[in-house]
Amino acid sequence: MLELPTLTTERLTLRPLMLADAPALHAWLSDPVVMRFWSTLPHTDIKQTENWVRVSLDAMAQGEAQDFAVLHEGRIIGRIAFWQGSEIGFFFDPAKQGQGFAGEALRAISQFGFDILGFATIEADVDPDNTPSLRLLERNGFKRTGFAEKTFEIGGKWFDSVYLSLRKGDLR
Repeated sequence: MLELPTLTTERLTLRPLMLADAPALHAWLSDPVVMRFWSTLPHTDIKQTENWVRVSLDAMAQGEAQDFAVLHEGRIIGRIAFWQGSEIGFFFDPAKQGQGFAGEALRAISQFGFDILGFATIEADVDPDNTPSLRLLERNGFKRTGFAEKTFEIGGKWFDSVYLSLRKGDLR
């Protein structure tokens, strides 16, 4: 098992996720706007978020995930992670969107994935209606590789997937 380092960029610190991060993450994991493109319904209470963090911590301990809290000026503004190998996922505080933080964090974790974890490619699975995430990934070098219908059922509704991939030399 790899002990995750703390990654730093010009404005951000990406450090391994901790259980103490649950209250900050709950603000977003319980927000229907943030969760509309996530693979679960919004969290209804802090215990649900604490359990979600525990699952992430267990996966990290088993070497199955690399999960980072993203901090700006000492405050958590998002979360970015690899799981299921090289699949990337992220969410950020809506108040911080549009300021380049997600792209900065994406480039940092992608470089870590290529240089330290040895990934040949990094993959993403995005709801086709999640235009901001698709644009972010494509601006940073991800290329669309496929599409599938009805890949996630959430709250009785089916959602589709756009698949994207990034090769090391394509990172921008």
